[in-house]
Amino acid sequence: MDLVAVRTFVAVAEAGQFQLAAAQLAITQQAVSKRIAALEKDLGVALFARTARGARLTIDGQAFLPHARALLDAEERAAASVRPGRRPLRVDVIGRRLATAAMLRDFHRAHPEVDLDVVILFDSDAGAAAAAIRSGAIDASFRCVVMPGQEIPAGIEATPVHDEPLQLCTGPGHEFASARAVTPAQLAGHRIWMPGNLPGTEWSAYYDALAAEFGLTIDTLGPDFGVEGLLDTIAGSSTIATFLSEHTPLVWPAVHDLRRIPLRDPTPVYPHSLLWHADNPHPALAALRGYLASRPAGNLDTEVWTPPWALRRHPRADPARS
Repeated sequence: MDLVAVRTFVAVAEAGQFQLAAAQLAITQQAVSKRIAALEKDLGVALFARTARGARLTIDGQAFLPHARALLDAEERAAASVRPGRRPLRVDVIGRRLATAAMLRDFHRAHPEVDLDVVILFDSDAGAAAAAIRSGAIDASFRCVVMPGQEIPAGIEATPVHDEPLQLCTGPGHEFASARAVTPAQLAGHRIWMPGNLPGTEWSAYYDALAAEFGLTIDTLGPDFGVEGLLDTIAGSSTIATFLSEHTPLVWPAVHDLRRIPLRDPTPVYPHSLLWHADNPHPALAALRGYLASRPAGNLDTEVWTPPWALRRHPRADPARS
């Protein structure tokens, strides 16, 4: 439907005269008449009855008016959804089960007045996220930056916002199922199954670095049926384990009796950073950055490890090891 004609119809209905509507729309009265005539032809009904005092809505015109207004409201909302400065703040969280999504949810609870679009650029690295930021497709992204051989592009700002500890997840029959904590070095020779580690992603690079540092075997082979399928397999295995982030919310059947075991000495942490464009004018971006900066850095009482190419936030990160 021609929304220009619909807008003209609403203007005439509210003004009550073709001439007044033409003045409000800054067009000629003839143009108004042509638009209304075209709309009436498309609908197959008369919308106005011309009178000596102006234009009066017909019964069909009265029936169409609320829908015409709804169409114009929808047009405005659609435009606002992509208009810089007026559309919701678009933030990439990589995955809705990660700590970054929970951080964004907490921000929204603290600032319910901010409209948010939660975006997932799942299979892209920090470079692709930075490209989306530079193009204006998104306003910010939570990423582990930077990957080996990459640099933060010009104009893109990045700051560490959260170091998320890893945990070992095992079934009840695993060797470490009863352990209160394990060290990364103790996992050498044990099979860590992570079929979701896609080559070229930042998390794959992170776990490759972790495996190289501590002599781990991280197996990415086999079909990826999602985290539920992964946990089903681990629950029944005495040899397979996986890594989970400490704050990743997961629910599994009680019969699985899965164990989440802290890693210590050092604790591997996944270093989340926020990326944004230095020239982004979105008013809610400053609020998000301020909220994230105000969050505590964490209270781990152990040495932590991150790859040497990752930005770190935790004050106990050991530069010599990471």
